[in-house]
Amino acid sequence: MHQSEIQCRVRALDHLVLTVASIPETVRFYTQVLGMRGEQFEATDGTRRWSLLFGQSKINLHQKGREFDPKAAHAHPGTADICLLTDAPLEAWIVHLTTHQVEIEEGPVQRTGARGPITSLYLRDPDKNLIEVSVPAY
Repeated sequence: MHQSEIQCRVRALDHLVLTVASIPETVRFYTQVLGMRGEQFEATDGTRRWSLLFGQSKINLHQKGREFDPKAAHAHPGTADICLLTDAPLEAWIVHLTTHQVEIEEGPVQRTGARGPITSLYLRDPDKNLIEVSVPAY
């Protein structure tokens, strides 16, 4: 393998961006239902922005119609499909989601994640993004 190929590899996902219809509603859902931490921060250009933090990653939020540049070519609410890993048993998630009146669209079902087998539940966030909550088997 050529030396430049070894050096030029992606190591991890730092963040992704969701374009949303309502930042407050999105922050409420991801913090109350998915246990993330909402945080407002000052970007390097001086603007105040919102993010959702979890583990070693984050989701940055863009308000539809007021996206920050550069942005996705077709930034729209409801176009994401995200798989999130959890340590909690899916049975606990089913109770938790029911308590929050969040419909489980599918699951528990067996899937294949980045590192091996996972068991997943599928639900939708307020923008109808598909959210997969998964327990790894590894």
